[in-house]
Amino acid sequence: MRIALGADHAGVVLKHEVKRLLDTLGAAYRDFGTDSDASVDYPDFAERVARAVAEGAFDRGILVCGTGIGMAIAANKVAGVRAAPVSDVETARLSREHNDANVLALGARVVSTERALAVVRAFLETPFLGGRHERRVAKIEAIERHGEARAS
Repeated sequence: MRIALGADHAGVVLKHEVKRLLDTLGAAYRDFGTDSDASVDYPDFAERVARAVAEGAFDRGILVCGTGIGMAIAANKVAGVRAAPVSDVETARLSREHNDANVLALGARVVSTERALAVVRAFLETPFLGGRHERRVAKIEAIERHGEARAS
């Protein structure tokens, strides 16, 4: 699995912890920045990671900012991205099983490192269930393409 990583200044320390976990798991990744705690604008990094995932260069993305919310909002503006701001293992699992989320957004200011790493593991290890959930993801994609969901 190929992972695209990105963080703003608030998430850079946690991003480095995520990189250590990915090294332990033997996962391939690319770090799209930032690498310091100097103030930067999170949409720049969210867009880089989201586009890399949407274009198929990476299987999943992991973004880290203060809350995970801004990163998720920005990443979800890129067609083909389903970014989920997650702060617990159960939500990480469900974001994959039910929504086929392909980008995880973590909040370094709202989740401990230990919990964040457990969330990352769950996000990476949980497959999409398909079945009835495929229809729902298809409706999300229809909204993205056409601005409306088709009832069925």
